[in-house]
Amino acid sequence: MPDINQPAPLPYWHLWTDDGGISRQTLCTMAPYTLGVLGPNDSPQWNLDLMKEGNSFLTELPLGWTADWHENHIPKWIYVLRGSWSVESMDGQKQIFGPGDFSFGGDQQCIATASGAKGHLSAQVGDEPCLQLIIQRNDNLWSGVRPGFFS
Repeated sequence: MPDINQPAPLPYWHLWTDDGGISRQTLCTMAPYTLGVLGPNDSPQWNLDLMKEGNSFLTELPLGWTADWHENHIPKWIYVLRGSWSVESMDGQKQIFGPGDFSFGGDQQCIATASGAKGHLSAQVGDEPCLQLIIQRNDNLWSGVRPGFFS
């Protein structure tokens, strides 16, 4: 079972304009994470919505986190901010992503193999939880796009 301790508050600097028109910077922290799962067989992970529509959020994969075969339920960009995680596709290719790496999750509508593989496997890697920034749309514009679509 993964270590599911709540992540520490995430600090960020907020650049803003006061009532007198002067720009200022204030050190703030993100709202508390909530514990949840993204797929039916996934281990729990910590999520922090950044937009009310759910188009952008932070998620932290705790130590030992895994997800069995699954598809991304919606196409999304996944940016690794710290820690590492792995993705293994149905063709057997396995990639490990670390800080600064990003990938596009567009594996919807896969066809299950005889062994039950469908989509991809995912896992947290190493001795540090994996903090990710997820950006997704609430429409179908990115559904079924092929490599090079964003080039």
